[in-house]
Amino acid sequence: MIEILDDIDRWIAEGRRIAVARVVDIEGSGPREPGAAMAVNDEGEVAGSVSGGCVEGAVVSEALQLLGGDRSAGGVTFGYSDDDAFAVGLTCGGTIHLFLEELDW
Repeated sequence: MIEILDDIDRWIAEGRRIAVARVVDIEGSGPREPGAAMAVNDEGEVAGSVSGGCVEGAVVSEALQLLGGDRSAGGVTFGYSDDDAFAVGLTCGGTIHLFLEELDW
């Protein structure tokens, strides 16, 4: 989280809405450890990483849906056995569990 705080502070000062995704668990091989975080603002700007790049695009889509009211906060999972795993780039063979929520500063 520390690595994304400057961006979050700037976005708050600009009046942006922000969603934060955090790795809460991994099963098997995973690109980032629990605690890794990524923030997305309502204009689609991104800070941080939850997967080293392999599922970031899908997480941004989920975050923008959350900020747009098209989904609720909660868990998001990407795994090797998921039909979409290769489509989003998760080829490491593990499963990443994220928690996605809107930042309520």
